[in-house]
Amino acid sequence: MSAFRTSAANLLRLATDGTLADRVAEHLWSIRHGVSPAERRSWMNSLPVLAQDLADAGLDQVEVLVEYQLPLTSRRIDAVLAGVNPRSGDDSYLVVELKQWSYATAYEGSDTLVAVEHAHGPRLHPGVQVANYCQYLTDFLGILGRQRYPLHGVAYLHNAADRDIADLLDRPATEQSRLFTRQRRGQWLTYLQSRFAPKSGATAADRFLTSTVRPSRHLLRYAAQELKDRPQFTLIDEQHVAYELVLHAVERARTANRKRAVVVAGGPGSGKSVIALSVMGELARQGRTVLHATGSRAFTQTLRRYPGRGSTRLQGMFKYFNSFMDAEANDIEVLLCDEAHRIRETSVNRYTPKARRDQARPQLDELISTARVPVFLLDEHQVVKPGELGNVEVISAYAQKLGLEVEVVALHDQFRCGGSAAYENWVLTLLGLDGDGPTVWAGDGRFDLRLAESPTQLEAFLRTRQRPPGAAGEPEQTARMSAGYCWPWSDPRADGTLVPDVVVGEWARPWNVKSDRSVGDAPGSAFWATDPNGFDQVGCVYTAQGFEYDWSGVIIGPDLVARDGRLVTRRGESKDPELRRKAVSDEEADRLIRNTYKVLLTRGMRGTAIHSVDTETRDFLAGLVRPTREVETHYEPSGDDGDAG
Repeated sequence: MSAFRTSAANLLRLATDGTLADRVAEHLWSIRHGVSPAERRSWMNSLPVLAQDLADAGLDQVEVLVEYQLPLTSRRIDAVLAGVNPRSGDDSYLVVELKQWSYATAYEGSDTLVAVEHAHGPRLHPGVQVANYCQYLTDFLGILGRQRYPLHGVAYLHNAADRDIADLLDRPATEQSRLFTRQRRGQWLTYLQSRFAPKSGATAADRFLTSTVRPSRHLLRYAAQELKDRPQFTLIDEQHVAYELVLHAVERARTANRKRAVVVAGGPGSGKSVIALSVMGELARQGRTVLHATGSRAFTQTLRRYPGRGSTRLQGMFKYFNSFMDAEANDIEVLLCDEAHRIRETSVNRYTPKARRDQARPQLDELISTARVPVFLLDEHQVVKPGELGNVEVISAYAQKLGLEVEVVALHDQFRCGGSAAYENWVLTLLGLDGDGPTVWAGDGRFDLRLAESPTQLEAFLRTRQRPPGAAGEPEQTARMSAGYCWPWSDPRADGTLVPDVVVGEWARPWNVKSDRSVGDAPGSAFWATDPNGFDQVGCVYTAQGFEYDWSGVIIGPDLVARDGRLVTRRGESKDPELRRKAVSDEEADRLIRNTYKVLLTRGMRGTAIHSVDTETRDFLAGLVRPTREVETHYEPSGDDGDAG
């Protein structure tokens, strides 16, 4: 694990001679690129206070882990103190959140959110923040699961008087969420002496930093309870076979004491994520150490929000593919790699220091190494970014090269697109990803496919299909518009409104929000597909991938046009910075553009409406899609949301 480690005595010396911020920054620079001025100011203002307090408490031998990185995340804790419990002689650990706040109140009566003077927007109550850190560490560090005493946590508001944060003190304190102020410094020193003996904490710090990282038994029991009997996780036919095969592979790996890999391949809506979450719940019930990971920020954030149901404990079991750069070999029993088509060559990014970048392993190697049974769930036609390499052949060959047995499970059933395998095949042939060429869609009684003459018509139709829960006593229906990445993507304006970048004639709409934070009524990017307010923005492939909605509207941009009876790609029309890199060949760009539209065209559960900005392409599509009655009447609702005739 990563932290700037020193004794309390040395921390005070560095603070006294003015080199403390430089030393911490030097350590962090070797891990990530850059340290902000705000971080430096925070260290210079808070760490000397902590160092002096430890000295005044006679605890200058306690070890201080500054900027400790929570395992398998990028989140950092201000400080973790490691030492010896004065009563039992056991290891003792204290998480310390340092706050420079001098004035804060409850945010609109909330006991979990606070309003901080001169800060924009609400902040998490520091007691809740530090308690969450304690819970996460207890859930994932093996040493804490075996300790006789629980991990303790405090928030230290060293600039504040009690009266200026009175609202925060109203929240009941626990052993993981105590608050101390400058006015309570005497109590703080006494508390430190109750937690630590005046002895060296070096050995305790060693054990803490080298502890195994894996979900604890308590967390697994909790996850099993949370995921149990979810109706949306009902498995059917091939899904159940795949589920049983994964569990079988896990059991065989355990009894044979040998690593084994499982690859589950299937098209959109074939149930890969349902299988992954069902396996996760069952393995947790059995007490097996299991984690879920994806390469999609939007998908992972949504899993944390919905299956996680607001539980920070369960959210911690949903990771990213690049979370395992420093994981130990076989640290966990099963790693479920969902959306594995998004596996990249390496886990490094533009912020990774050169020294670490030069030593980076392939991301596949990290994922396979981490678990005794790595499970990869993927759709080969959903590779949409350069550097993504997740397919059955690549993963299987790599695992076999490492000496693993590989089990491949193919899913053929279709649970998205109205269960219409015919529609998915039509999309594949249309895009030249399968078959001899485009075919005519005449309807199959399962899925509704339409063409729109304009984006205005497309949006109007989708709006008639968007229906909130309980409207007119009918079930909820969702609708979204998405488009190829053929328009610029601006940051929000200074007044907090989105720029309508997607312009077709006189029609214009903004892209979905770039960041995870909402902008006005528009939800953050991770929730565009699931928040009703996402309807008024146009989604891109990176926010649509992995999700589904009842009705899908797709705007085909000028990067995919019909010429001479076939769809051809024009990479020069793409605004995707990934595709504009010279390192991406024309052949790869062609495949990625086609895969992008394959993803966009297969998000709908009940129907898809398509508009192309190119006249010749609209004529080409008109020859392939037989019109429905609703199209002929300009999408006036028929009163029937059924299948196309």
